[in-house]
Amino acid sequence: MKNQFQVRYANSPNETKGLTTEGLRKEFLIQKLMENDTINLVYTHFDRYIVGGAVPVNSDLKLTTIAPIKSDYFLERREIGIINVGESGSVTVDGKKYNLAYKEALYIGRGNKEVVFSSDNVDAPAKFYLNSTPAHKVLPSKKISQDEAEIVEMGSMETANARTIRKLIVNSVVETCQVQMGMTELKTGSVWNTMPAHVHDRRMEVYFYFEVPQDQAVCHFMGEPQETRHIWMANNEAVISPPWSIHSGSGTSNYTFIWGMAGENLDYGDMDHCKVTELK
Repeated sequence: MKNQFQVRYANSPNETKGLTTEGLRKEFLIQKLMENDTINLVYTHFDRYIVGGAVPVNSDLKLTTIAPIKSDYFLERREIGIINVGESGSVTVDGKKYNLAYKEALYIGRGNKEVVFSSDNVDAPAKFYLNSTPAHKVLPSKKISQDEAEIVEMGSMETANARTIRKLIVNSVVETCQVQMGMTELKTGSVWNTMPAHVHDRRMEVYFYFEVPQDQAVCHFMGEPQETRHIWMANNEAVISPPWSIHSGSGTSNYTFIWGMAGENLDYGDMDHCKVTELK
């Protein structure tokens, strides 16, 4: 069993403008999240957000604290959202077991001392995608199925952005301090997500792309609306989106992605929209 982490520092719009392709990828792209028998974590200084993946195969995986948060246990001052993007498995929280099927979610509140990830079948392991934020109070843990999510249909086939949004870990479904997570599924024939684009200066965001077919890719767009940049991404990769940046993408096929947010408020609709014709 391995627990490993890396730290990413916050970047301003001015310094981001001067980054090369390699520099953009180094600062914002998160690769190799899903490795067998490993918990991989990335701690970003944008809102102290933690992104991670856990794939238990030959043994269970226990979530342990990491140096940057300087705590006795991982959730001492934090909360966490989890979505299973693999086969069936379970998360045991201080002795209570939560079974998670594909695309089911779990919110775990502050103060829980032990979190253990397990797969039901070693030949078809679960893959747990994790987002964690600082938390100011203790809230109850809760499992959320796909049917329990708040579901919104958006876009159209004419603009190649017909999609289903499932708000899984949001305050209309489960009370949280700060973390919000959901899943957007692009319909066959649609490739654009979050278009028209927007920014929300009061919250940062992380996208995790999955269900990207083999030999296909997603081009993720970021940057200020008048100074955009792009990062090509593969299946099971994540990308950090600063509060000042748009976060949009287009794939060579349809795909699914998980969005996670943290920041000053929990208002999903608090965003500043950018007209397609205004992007540069």
